[in-house]
Amino acid sequence: MIIALWILNGLLALAFIAAGAMKVARPKSALVASGLGWADDFADPTVKLIGAAEVVGGIGLILPLLTGIAPILTPIAAAALTVVMIGAVAVHVRRKENATPSIVLAVLSAVSAVVGFLVVL
Repeated sequence: MIIALWILNGLLALAFIAAGAMKVARPKSALVASGLGWADDFADPTVKLIGAAEVVGGIGLILPLLTGIAPILTPIAAAALTVVMIGAVAVHVRRKENATPSIVLAVLSAVSAVVGFLVVL
């Protein structure tokens, strides 16, 4: 199960760090212009905070398990990312946008949390 957890967390970390870094690095207007219309509904600091949460969560999926320092933080990070993605699903559904990518990431994050708790505990 540890191998499955590493594969899943590696892919999730890649996705969350890339998406979060984009939200942190680019101005809100550029995000909206590139197709992230939901960003128009939020203040710029809120969009940056969402991006930062994704980056920190992505790092949290890998670093604690890799170093062996407080490995319980890995499934906790996955659970926190699940909550972030549930919020994303709610925003996309409210805006009548395609919520499928957010649903997939929410489910995979939840699976990562469950597997992580099974492996760590």
